[in-house]
Amino acid sequence: MTKKRPSFSVRYVFWFVLKLLLSLSVVLCFFALLKLNSQSRQQFSIAYARSSLSLDEHFVGIPKIAFLFLARKDLPLDFVWWGFFENADALNFSIYVHSEPGFLFDESTTRSPLFYGRQLSKSVKVMWGESSMIEAERLLLGAALRDPANQRFVLLSDSCVPLYNFSYMYNYVMASPRSFVDSFVDTHEGRYNPKMSPVIPKDKWRKGSQWITLVRKDARVIVDDDIIFPVFKRFCKRRPPVDPRKIKQNPKIQKQHNCIPDEHYVQTLLSMNELEGDVERRTLTYTLWNQSTTDMEGNAWHPMTFNYSNACPQQIREIKEINHVYYETEYRTEWCQTNSTFVPCFLFARKFSRGAAMRILTQGLVGSFDATAMLNVTL
Repeated sequence: MTKKRPSFSVRYVFWFVLKLLLSLSVVLCFFALLKLNSQSRQQFSIAYARSSLSLDEHFVGIPKIAFLFLARKDLPLDFVWWGFFENADALNFSIYVHSEPGFLFDESTTRSPLFYGRQLSKSVKVMWGESSMIEAERLLLGAALRDPANQRFVLLSDSCVPLYNFSYMYNYVMASPRSFVDSFVDTHEGRYNPKMSPVIPKDKWRKGSQWITLVRKDARVIVDDDIIFPVFKRFCKRRPPVDPRKIKQNPKIQKQHNCIPDEHYVQTLLSMNELEGDVERRTLTYTLWNQSTTDMEGNAWHPMTFNYSNACPQQIREIKEINHVYYETEYRTEWCQTNSTFVPCFLFARKFSRGAAMRILTQGLVGSFDATAMLNVTL
């Protein structure tokens, strides 16, 4: 005798389907709320940033340029900056240095009294190709924004040198109501991580030089950002060097995204905030890239270092005569201007050795300065 299978009643099927639909509805509502909350936070952040910009537009007094040095430890070219600032009015500039935690600038670590105590009280250990680099930039900008007289912000590395004297540089930067941010569409390299979507859509992804010069309103947008930076911190990371042997074992390794945060963060953030049209899309800092190979991930793709022999007057003159920059991915030529006046493109250059920096001092490229007084302590 075989047992009959119990038949499902219509009522049972009805309640099962109803519960399933209700469960799916709850899940869908939950994800919709998450997306709505993310979009609302982003829109609020943009609105807050724009509304707070007007607070800085009513400054009355002598505007200053904040020089923000991003250093590994000390400033090996402090002597050239001493010469640069020697004849400048102290009311026209301020200095901030981000160094490794615990490092102090005093008579034992720098030749120039201008840098005494100028290190940030709060700093982070910076690793190249990691989000700590842009975290350090944000700390520098945050410290400089506390002084309302700081109306321009110039980010510099510890290997940067000025190409002109202070007076020329000050007038050049102050004449422009815009920031100088090298920015272009990145189409050649797979640095965009799809996991950054929908917070950062691919069409807003930008690339450019880390070395920026900002007006106050754009500096505040960067410091106030609490949406884009966390996404970069989580998904924009440098891929470790790939061993060819491991690629054969696991081809997926080669497809991992290699994202360099400091070359994308500011550019993408300004693009996300619809501020791209308000900036000069170029940098004021010249870098000579070694392009001896087409392998962008290879060791050949790095900045060239100027030494004493190649920091000759002709080389410096050629840099100072550059008046436009061509962006291949956008077929765009950026003719260099400040306040609608055509000008040389670059005010600073990197990477310079101590010998190269001494040479441009003795040639008088950064103003009047007795370099012989420094010879015994710099070479």
